[in-house]
Amino acid sequence: MQDTKKVKQVEGLVEEALPGAMFRVRLPDGRLVLGVLSGKMRMYRIKIIPGDRVTIEFGPYDDNRGRISRRL
Repeated sequence: MQDTKKVKQVEGLVEEALPGAMFRVRLPDGRLVLGVLSGKMRMYRIKIIPGDRVTIEFGPYDDNRGRISRRL
């Protein structure tokens, strides 16, 4: 059976803020992906603005959408 709990963490740079706590994040390999704030970051009202470095987690199925888990 395949391990579906495995996540890939990558650092990126926030390019654009979108409505609904979503952000366009540029990865080191040059790709633009869509990032959503994690629940703890929403709960503690951690602000993200364009230009911030963030850690984004990708699930095993979709590499174009991720969850922003940390602001660096």
